Amino acid sequence: MNIEHLKLFVRLAVLNNISLAGREFGLSPTVAGTHINKLEQILGTRLVHRTTRKVSLTEDGESFLPHAIEVLASVEAARASVGAGDGSPRGTLRVAAPSSFGRMHVVPALKEFLLQYPHLSIDLRLTDTMIDFIEGGFDVAIRNAHLKDSSLIARKLAKDNRILCASPEYLAEHGIPQSPEDLENHHCITFVGLENWTFETPAGVKIIKAKGRFSTDDGQAVRDACAAGLGITLNATWSIYDHLNAGKLVPILADYPLISDTAIWAVYPSSRLLAPKVRAFIDFFVKHYGEVPYWDQQGTPP
Repeated sequence: MNIEHLKLFVRLAVLNNISLAGREFGLSPTVAGTHINKLEQILGTRLVHRTTRKVSLTEDGESFLPHAIEVLASVEAARASVGAGDGSPRGTLRVAAPSSFGRMHVVPALKEFLLQYPHLSIDLRLTDTMIDFIEGGFDVAIRNAHLKDSSLIARKLAKDNRILCASPEYLAEHGIPQSPEDLENHHCITFVGLENWTFETPAGVKIIKAKGRFSTDDGQAVRDACAAGLGITLNATWSIYDHLNAGKLVPILADYPLISDTAIWAVYPSSRLLAPKVRAFIDFFVKHYGEVPYWDQQGTPP
């Protein structure tokens, strides 16, 4: 079975277009189609439905796809284990990341990453929805939510500290809350689904149901509304550190820390060997963010 044919099939499954998939490997549509035909002949089954506009996987193609992905990962890991080639990770690394975090803390670091690994290319997809590794053909994903999927292996990239904050203008007009209970008399800006704020207090755990006149499902909108003076909010320091440094937002209730076990994670399927390109990506960002991430320090990112 030809490894290059497998690579083409995996990309075809993502793009649903033989011409686009072939172009990534320098192949004409005719040659790309021939390669897929040969793969189908070897397997003795049809892998794709073909139309004039696009292709889609057959039921057998859907069943074969995860095995093809794992074979490619195994080959790459095997080559690296014996020092095949120059030892440098190569190929295309397909990454998924949350939209806001990806724009702020992944994209700015990619120039340095790609300089270190000149044989790698990055296909980055920014989305706030949980991705399907198999359907999307992803190698690794960054997540900043609670991890519930036991089929994934996770490595912590950085802490994800959450604090309460407000704009100086809002606090000047409405006063500074002195305890979590005081929040019941304030306007709270909430992220949809995260209305319960849990505090550690001298009397034990205290849960406040945040209420206000504005809620949204976008973290940047929560931050920007807070900076505009709409109220008090809970936000991640990686999102608001520039606003904190500039004095546009002010931390509040520092004596009542929020209880949270969130972190920034890199995850990949447990059924897949850790390919050198994935290991390189994870190791790079663990070092880039550091034990104390730059967003929790004064100053600008490195």
